Amino acid sequence: MTYPPLSSLSAATGAPHFVNPPTVIVMVGLPARGKTYMSKKLTRYLNWIGMPTKVFNVGEYRREAVKNYSSYDFFKPDNECAVKIRQQCALAALRDVKSYLKDEGGQVAVFDATNTTRERREMILKFGAENSFKVSVPTTSLNLYNSLESVKVSCPDYKDCNKTDAMLDFQRRIECYKTSYQPLDPDQHDRDLSFIKVIDVGRRYLVNRIQDHIQSKIVYYLMNIHVQPRTIYLCRHGESSDNLEGRLGGDAGLSARGKQFSAALARFVEEQQLEDLKVWTSQLCRSIQTAEHLGVPYEQWKALNEIDAGVCEEMTYDEVKEKFPDEFALRDEDKFYYRYPAGESYQDLVQRVEPVIMELERQENVLVVCHQAVMRCLLAYFLDKSADEMPYLKCPLHTVLKLTPVAYGCKVESISLNVEAVNTHRERPEEVKRGPGTLIRRNSVTPLTSPESNIKKPRIDDLDEPPIQEVPPSVASLALCSPSHLPLALAGQVQFS
Repeated sequence: MTYPPLSSLSAATGAPHFVNPPTVIVMVGLPARGKTYMSKKLTRYLNWIGMPTKVFNVGEYRREAVKNYSSYDFFKPDNECAVKIRQQCALAALRDVKSYLKDEGGQVAVFDATNTTRERREMILKFGAENSFKVSVPTTSLNLYNSLESVKVSCPDYKDCNKTDAMLDFQRRIECYKTSYQPLDPDQHDRDLSFIKVIDVGRRYLVNRIQDHIQSKIVYYLMNIHVQPRTIYLCRHGESSDNLEGRLGGDAGLSARGKQFSAALARFVEEQQLEDLKVWTSQLCRSIQTAEHLGVPYEQWKALNEIDAGVCEEMTYDEVKEKFPDEFALRDEDKFYYRYPAGESYQDLVQRVEPVIMELERQENVLVVCHQAVMRCLLAYFLDKSADEMPYLKCPLHTVLKLTPVAYGCKVESISLNVEAVNTHRERPEEVKRGPGTLIRRNSVTPLTSPESNIKKPRIDDLDEPPIQEVPPSVASLALCSPSHLPLALAGQVQFS
């Protein structure tokens, strides 16, 4: 995949040059090269580290505008009517990008489309320059997946088709794109752009003119992910003596039931029959004791140590409430950003465990034995949970969460090992559920979670061209998936905002 210039273009138009302007990441590449996979995964990561990011998938806009997909004829470069429709949808998506970055507090927008021609890319670069956005243009050079079928037969375009017809049509759609595809030219035409080209699923990379912190983070992330099948197991240590007393933090050893869990965990791991399983623990006693029963080598990570409760270490919640009532109230009001005096916040913890996430992305099968707050941070990354949800995710003792990355997300399975343990989960207080309190937040705005797939309908009537009410029969020929054989049409007066 390739990523064109991430450089600021404001100087070219005389517009104000901001120190940290918003960034537009523009995907480029033929269909089924992993653009949407990369878009969603990168968006999830950037949101998790606190950079509000949103995906704008032009294919979703096109499906809202054209209700009945007929066939690959729609994507022929000489189909003038269909080309106009696709152009209008791209403009509608760019308008939403502008609104998100200028009015809604977004920092990064991912423009997910093929963008295979220089003309389309020049239009997007001009859009970035006019709005003082940095523009990055990723492109995919080789198929990211072993099989097109695993990716595209579930596409909404083919929901009424059998797999054979869907695959044949999709392959022909790719051929349509190939006839007009103009790859990035790193030596001449695109040499001044900022981009990363990912070749053969990470076998080789070409990085060009990376110029700021966000771009560096993006490159670092993309160079660490892979698409090989794997399973990640997350669990907390066995129950400790401090858990029995309801104490925060500390470095206590396992209780009797905690030792039973460690033995049960060893049996569970053996039953999974995983080859080359990596086992990671924190450097705290209860985590190490849990892993020792496994009878396999394990690696200790300081980054996996439990959240530092500072002056509240080894206190119970009742003791904290009695000795530090203001701190107790502040934490209840905004648990993600609250930092214990001389300790850490969940926000700090996210930054601390980021190297663990990067290494998890590089590995295949891994078992992580950690702690409640740390496990919540890891789980929030894989399940795309917001900062507001993260501190209240349920991670009970003596339960293993089995995570299986899938095409555009992560499947999670909760497995209890049937060893009793105390419940250390503290629900969000009711007064906080009802609304914000009167105390002042200590930090910045909560980052957004990645939005659900609820792309708004485009305001075709607000574009430069008048709305296209009907598509000629040439576009609708070979009605592959429409039982009623209806012609393609744009829904009139549909609103996009």
